[in-house]
Amino acid sequence: MSKRAADAVDEHAAALKAGERPVADAPPDEAGEFEDEFEDEFESEDEILEAGVDGRPDAEREAEEQQDAMDVDKQTFIPGRTKLAPGETLSPDPSTYDMLHTLSAPWPCLSFDIVRDNLGDNRKTYPATVYAVAGTQAEGGRDKDNELMVLKLSGLSRMERENETDSESDSDDDESGDPILEHKSIPLNSTTNRIRAHQTPPSSGDYSKPPQTITASMLENSQVLIHDVTAHLASFDTPGAVLPPSASKPLSTLRMHKSEGYALDWSPLQPLGKLLTGDNDGLIYVTTRTEGGGWVTDSRPFVGHTSSVEELQWSPNERNVFASASSDGSVKVWDVRSKSRKPAVDVKISNTDINVMSWSKQTFHLLATGADDGQWGVWDLRHWKPNAASPGSQLRPSPVASFDFHKEPITSIEWHPSDDSVVAVGSADNTLTLWDLAVELDDEESREAGMADVPPQLLFVHYMESVKELHWQAQMPGTIMATGSNGFGIFKTISV
Repeated sequence: MSKRAADAVDEHAAALKAGERPVADAPPDEAGEFEDEFEDEFESEDEILEAGVDGRPDAEREAEEQQDAMDVDKQTFIPGRTKLAPGETLSPDPSTYDMLHTLSAPWPCLSFDIVRDNLGDNRKTYPATVYAVAGTQAEGGRDKDNELMVLKLSGLSRMERENETDSESDSDDDESGDPILEHKSIPLNSTTNRIRAHQTPPSSGDYSKPPQTITASMLENSQVLIHDVTAHLASFDTPGAVLPPSASKPLSTLRMHKSEGYALDWSPLQPLGKLLTGDNDGLIYVTTRTEGGGWVTDSRPFVGHTSSVEELQWSPNERNVFASASSDGSVKVWDVRSKSRKPAVDVKISNTDINVMSWSKQTFHLLATGADDGQWGVWDLRHWKPNAASPGSQLRPSPVASFDFHKEPITSIEWHPSDDSVVAVGSADNTLTLWDLAVELDDEESREAGMADVPPQLLFVHYMESVKELHWQAQMPGTIMATGSNGFGIFKTISV
């Protein structure tokens, strides 16, 4: 066993045993939102959104709560596997986080995306800043209240440590003070099922200017709206900036889908913009931005799935190749140059819906998928060969790794942007888990660690109600942002 493996298991066992424990849930306040026990607030120029920053609870109270939980259940408490009693929720163990913040939005968001900024790569100092876009899900049929939110989160501080000296705190450029959430709004007339951002050179061709940031929003009404949010992002750093009404108008409204959909992806290898969209009828369309700035959708869809298309991913290294995952239990690989519009490779990998998929940007032959039965796996695309003897038949290869730790549907999955062995997984069991596929232990070592029921590759478990989607912040190593039923969370663990 490697030193990394041993360290990961020791940290992992300690985190699970001494980490998250059930505690009584706080009652909702008069506004209908749960109070943040740490009582932090964010203020925006446009509106005030409530938010909170998790901190260390009183040590004596924490010890008492943990002892009460252990008196009820002498075994290790595993979030997502051990059922909470009515009225209980989980409190985070601050010692396992380097950063942890939560915030609430006007409405829940099913989807969001992190926007790359010009603040530099490999950022490790605090306070931190993150830019993002998100689409809302207004409740009670209030479609006209939906919006595309452009967000700037700044002043994101490092977790305070007990027994930390002032010099240690100063060395991390940490500053005390409340985080700030700034919010720009673009009205939408329907719930956003999926949103993705793409950065492209300015239409003027002047590369000295910052890149243009565009978004594609796949709506519940089956339309796909493309917006330019460059001005909204720039306005955060321009005091007194006022955006004209025209800034909120879409660049294009795509109406080729006859049913709603959730699958959406921009090509990373097409700078101007090449968009994949898939719907509940199993149809996949390709829309391309022209040199003149217009948008053209190929009228012939890619067909082959017998049920809804749940996820689409462009190849990270082949500009004409993409993969699709469907509720028919299959993953298909396509070539946009194909005149037949049929898949080049057709693989049946599950008897349940394949909800999510992620193509590794470091090791191009690895693909991760998550299913409705809670299983997720990693596949080696080099083993997915077309069946020449029987064109169109489905292959049934074996995964290179497979896990059934989660017992509820997998709702999000994403490879670490720079470490091809680390994967983040979100599940409907109210947990977000981090995995290191490089860790290997035999059964005897797992039993000695006291974690026989937990895969040794499991590094960390983060509790978050109804996790819908997660993304790594690629410019801040180890940082993850996620959206759930109670808003957004952004955190960085000490284990990744």
